[in-house]
Amino acid sequence: MLTNYLKIAWRTLRKQQGFTFINIFGLAVGLACCLLIMLYVLDELSFDRYNAKADRIYRVQSDIKFGGNDMHFAVTPDPMGPTLKKDYPQVEQFVRLHQRGTWLVKRTGEPTSLREDNITFADSTLFDVFTLPLISGDPKRALSEPNTMVISESAAKRHFGNQNPMGQPMVFDNNKTFKVSAVMRDMPKNSHFRSDFFLSMLNDDYPWGQWLSNNHHTYLLLKPGTDAQVFSKNFTTVIEKYVGPQAMQLIGTSMDQFRKAGNSVGYWLIPLTDIHLHSKQQVELAPNGDIQYVYIFSAVALFILLIACINFMNLATARSAKRAKEVGVRKVMGSERQQLIGQFMTESILTTVLAMVLAISIVAIALPGFNTIAGKEMSIVQLVSPYYLPLLVALPIVVGLLAGSYPAFFLSSFQPITVLKGKINVSFKSAGLRSGLVVFQFMMSVVLIVGTIIVYRQITYIQTKNVGFKRDQVLTVNGVYAMGKQAETFKQEVLRLPGVVSGSISGYLPTPSNRNDNAFFAEGESNRNKGVNMQNWGVDYDYVKTLGMQLVQGRDFARSFGSDSSGIILNEAAVKVLGFKDPIGKRVWRFDDAQGKTQKTYTIIGVVKNFHFESLRRNIGALSLVLDSNSGAASFRVSSTNLPALVSQIEAKWKQITPGQPFSYQFMDDSFDEMYRAEQRVGTIALTFAALAILIACLGLFGLAAFMAEQRTKEIGVRKVLGASVGSIIGLLSKDFLKLVFISIIIASPIAWYAMSQWLSDFAYKIDIEWWMFALAGILAVGIALLTVSFQSIKAALMNPVKSLRSE
Repeated sequence: MLTNYLKIAWRTLRKQQGFTFINIFGLAVGLACCLLIMLYVLDELSFDRYNAKADRIYRVQSDIKFGGNDMHFAVTPDPMGPTLKKDYPQVEQFVRLHQRGTWLVKRTGEPTSLREDNITFADSTLFDVFTLPLISGDPKRALSEPNTMVISESAAKRHFGNQNPMGQPMVFDNNKTFKVSAVMRDMPKNSHFRSDFFLSMLNDDYPWGQWLSNNHHTYLLLKPGTDAQVFSKNFTTVIEKYVGPQAMQLIGTSMDQFRKAGNSVGYWLIPLTDIHLHSKQQVELAPNGDIQYVYIFSAVALFILLIACINFMNLATARSAKRAKEVGVRKVMGSERQQLIGQFMTESILTTVLAMVLAISIVAIALPGFNTIAGKEMSIVQLVSPYYLPLLVALPIVVGLLAGSYPAFFLSSFQPITVLKGKINVSFKSAGLRSGLVVFQFMMSVVLIVGTIIVYRQITYIQTKNVGFKRDQVLTVNGVYAMGKQAETFKQEVLRLPGVVSGSISGYLPTPSNRNDNAFFAEGESNRNKGVNMQNWGVDYDYVKTLGMQLVQGRDFARSFGSDSSGIILNEAAVKVLGFKDPIGKRVWRFDDAQGKTQKTYTIIGVVKNFHFESLRRNIGALSLVLDSNSGAASFRVSSTNLPALVSQIEAKWKQITPGQPFSYQFMDDSFDEMYRAEQRVGTIALTFAALAILIACLGLFGLAAFMAEQRTKEIGVRKVLGASVGSIIGLLSKDFLKLVFISIIIASPIAWYAMSQWLSDFAYKIDIEWWMFALAGILAVGIALLTVSFQSIKAALMNPVKSLRSE
């Protein structure tokens, strides 16, 4: 019986090639979109699950409120891990990670260094917690001694080629030597952090034992059966026992007084597998994803698949008049209804299987481009892996059953006497379900169009907003610290080049770079609970001028004022939280050591207009600038029209002063845009899938219009004989479809408004959702629908009425 069903289904598909093409192509595009998004979503959900003990690994997070700031950190005090391991038997093991920025790395004796970004200090317990297979070396001893390190397989190839790196020394930043004690496999791409070099934590020269300083990512491996939520209650005891005494020593108040002043300290655990999608803390080891985008893309995939299925259902029911006599004859010849249902379901599943084959081909072609857009490295091979294969097999069957169920039950329900007499009525106006499905299709399409418009408007707003400094025409040269005392010489040499307006050396920039926060107090403030936590950046004399910041009060740093070594420039936000009405000349102080025994006092010499130094998702916080020698990067404001030539000249100066060190640069506006790569990717992906959803919807509308025009052929002939114009007939055939599109716009608008309001709520600075966005989406939907339907309408209206009426 099944063989017979397949033969008949194949003949039917071949006989009606136009209908078959529209159905298979529409389903193929919908399935291809679904497969691409499925790969993306499953990749996002797979982060960190490669760890054998992933279900027992947690990271300690910090939530601190102090000095008018709410701070949510992914880092904790360095004693946190050892203390929890010592005090609580539920902790099987801990490991701390500490990244220290970019390093210059080379083999001992080599003249040239390579710039390496993925370098992390780690405890010797690293391999007890995380699953990181070693190619060579002992995981128990790899990081147990000072001056040892573990390198990745790819790093070993970069620096040693085919030579054995074990036991070989390497030089970091020209002054620190580490010996290779193990080589590990490259970390999986679906990890919330990546590192090519793990250095022994015994060499980390950060101040140790400070409960009031957050600088280490702390991971706990809890013993089997431990309830993480219950265990988290122990942090209250940790705060009272360890944080409290240091707070008393530093700020002179108890934790109760600290809390009564409106401050707070809290720690909590996040599961390892939740970090990538659910953690929105500051100081992450790498940019995280967002569970919101997983939900959005999953909904888009479902929408597109439903649109494709609706096409199938609409076209199948629209064709019911052509198949009604077939059903009648089969029933007269003895076919039962379940046999007819089986026949139609077989046709549906066969169509879907063919569409799936075409969809996989589309995915193979589109995947490289999709990887570029999404920032992924997914492969078509993943679709046939044991993890994905069941989904790949089940998807066409489920879609075939879903898309073919209604047509099968609808067609098999015809009464043979009625259909053989030609009395069945399947006119467009009576097809309520079909109309509802068209409304649903275009409703989802309009939601996607509105979403795409708002995402792109927000991205444009971010890119064009006045951020308080001039980020264009600023070239940043990285790794200037490698020059040591010659950094200033390099700056002066570059300033002599034509086209260079000004220059500054500082590791602190209003783009992804170093950050440093400190508690400041107004002079005379005896209550140390009333400190103001603010960013404190070390800069040089030319920093404000080079970055084009605007002074609203006072003056900039000047070499003619010897006292500026103790001067400070605040932003407007800092002045506000300090409560100064006339800040110039006022003094502020901060602790100059971790124990709070010494203080450093600054005199306010200027106030700079607020500028964005973090993502626009956050409000502008308090910030201060002080004179200090921090040579992380050199920034130059340029005015040259021939930037490639100028960059070459700057590179020549670099190589002249520091031969053997890698030259790395980027423009500040590019660095600023890096903070919004996720939003840009979402916008591009949303635009792509919105266009595909509309394409699929239009394919269905095109086919539906063709069948409706064919069904009304005689009516059109009669109208033309009676004097109807071509325009009136086009309007007659188009208005029913356009009516449905207008209904879909009305339904889609509040849904799109709510969904995009939720998305925009993550931004502190955002656009307003305006009426014209919905109007534009509606005009686009109506225009696209009209173009789709008009082709068939014009074709039907121009047909010779003699051909349609000669059989009457």
